[in-house]
Amino acid sequence: MGRGGVSKDRSDGPERKCIATGEVRPKYGLIRFVAGPDGQVCPDITGKLPGRGVYVAADQGALHRAISKKLFARGLKMPVTVPEGLAAEVERQLSRRVVELISLARKSGDAVAGYEKVKTWLDKEEAQILIQAADGSGRGKSKLSTPHFGKYIGWLTADELGMAFGRQTVIHAALASGGLAKRVVEEAQRLRGLRETDDGGKGRSEG
Repeated sequence: MGRGGVSKDRSDGPERKCIATGEVRPKYGLIRFVAGPDGQVCPDITGKLPGRGVYVAADQGALHRAISKKLFARGLKMPVTVPEGLAAEVERQLSRRVVELISLARKSGDAVAGYEKVKTWLDKEEAQILIQAADGSGRGKSKLSTPHFGKYIGWLTADELGMAFGRQTVIHAALASGGLAKRVVEEAQRLRGLRETDDGGKGRSEG
């Protein structure tokens, strides 16, 4: 499987239609939006807010299209206002969600940070997901390879990974299979679509 992704042929789970592209996709690849009490469009990252919702693909282009073409009002069937910086707010909430999930995995013993600990997990085939900071040294990151049949996340910053592990910064991290691994990958994949940077994997071995 290619680095980072959720399998494209996965068909389980509910599907929804993106108001920007018209495509029907699994919910895990979309972002839900609702109208708040004041008629302002609000991102519903966890998909739990009450009321009628609309879905936009977790992609910067799709989100900007929904905003510029005023598609939220049509989908929600009511007059709404789109707050300035909505795309940036969605990215901020998604990054916080990913950090929280990695932190939970760490507390349950399913995640480690630091080059030596990550290398040990990789050598023992205990790691399912390799996570490396987008702003880390490319040379340093190239010394670790994505687990065989595993996944790679390389678009979080060192500061964000640091928050997940209670440190100032983290460059290398790994998650074991099971537990929160699938949710981390899915939420990280949504975040990737909202970020303009590449996956931070240039010059690295695919593993």
